[in-house]
This record gives sequence, C-alpha cells and structure tokens, in this order.
Amino acid sequence: MDQRVEAYQSKMQKAYDFMMSELATIRAGRANPHVLDKVRVDYYGTPTPIQQVGNISIPEPRIIQIAPWEKSLIKEIEKAIMASDVGITPSNDGVVIRLVFPELTEERRKDLVKEVKKKGEDCKVAVRNIRRDGNDAFKKLSKTEISEDEIKKLEEELQKATDKFIKDVDAAVEEKSQDIMKV
Repeated sequence: MDQRVEAYQSKMQKAYDFMMSELATIRAGRANPHVLDKVRVDYYGTPTPIQQVGNISIPEPRIIQIAPWEKSLIKEIEKAIMASDVGITPSNDGVVIRLVFPELTEERRKDLVKEVKKKGEDCKVAVRNIRRDGNDAFKKLSKTEISEDEIKKLEEELQKATDKFIKDVDAAVEEKSQDIMKV
C-alpha cells in the first residue's frame, strides 16, 4: 500500500479507535469498569484518573467495587462519581465504594442503542471526511509528480480502506446494540 494512503488510513484508524473507546463507556446493564474511564478524582489538587487512586473490581455482574489505596480518598472518589455522568449513586462502608447497576428498562436500552448508533454515524462521517481530504490531496499533486492513472489507483486504495472501516464501524455498532438489548 502507498504511504500516502497509509497516512489517511492511520487517521481513519484513530477515528475508529476513538469510537470504540466511546462505546466502551456506555453501560449495557452489566458492570463495566470502563464507565469510570472519564472520572477524575481530586488527588491532592491534581485531577487523577480513578484507576490510579484505587483498585477497581467486579465482585458480581452488576456491581463495581472501588478500594481506594488511601482511606482519606473515599469522600473524594464519591464526589467525583457523583459529579460525573455515570448516573449511579455510590455507597461506601468506610473501606470500599460500591456502584450497583440497576437493571436497564426497555426504554433506557432503546435510548442507549440510539446513542451507540449516533456515535457510529459520527465515526463514519469522520472516516468519509478523511477520505475526501485524501482524494483532494491526491488531485492537487502536480501532473509532473504523478500520472492520472496513479491518482486513480491512490483513490481506489483509499476507497478500499474507507469501505473496510465503515464495515468495521457497522459491525461494532451492531455488536454493542445487541449487547445492550440483551436482558
């Protein structure tokens, strides 16, 4: 594959990876430690990822347990979870914090599927924009540098990469949607 196409393909990969990290933060009725990825705890004045101030475990399918490495952080961790968009009220026993995930209602599941599909659509738009930028850049290459046939070949390679990423996005969205709708 041509290195000019690879540059655009790596941008498409970044868009896909970003969408996958976004999908990982959407909870599907079961406890998933990735819902805490964006939560930051005030650790001596520094916003710190929750994974760096305690041990996160899943003792049961619908419970996340956070054991802070310092007891004094329990209140800070609770405050950070309450301020985040996790949507679950933490409870603590003085030693660990527990997040109990309620069973999702049918309506909430449908809303989450819509959100997943929107993130997938956003990713597909980003991939198509990258393809357009690539095609524009290829067309701007001067006629002395490259022939029209080579430009066509580059555009075809870029289109194949685009098709692959669109297919991957659709598959990921479908898998996540089915995961959410599973009761």
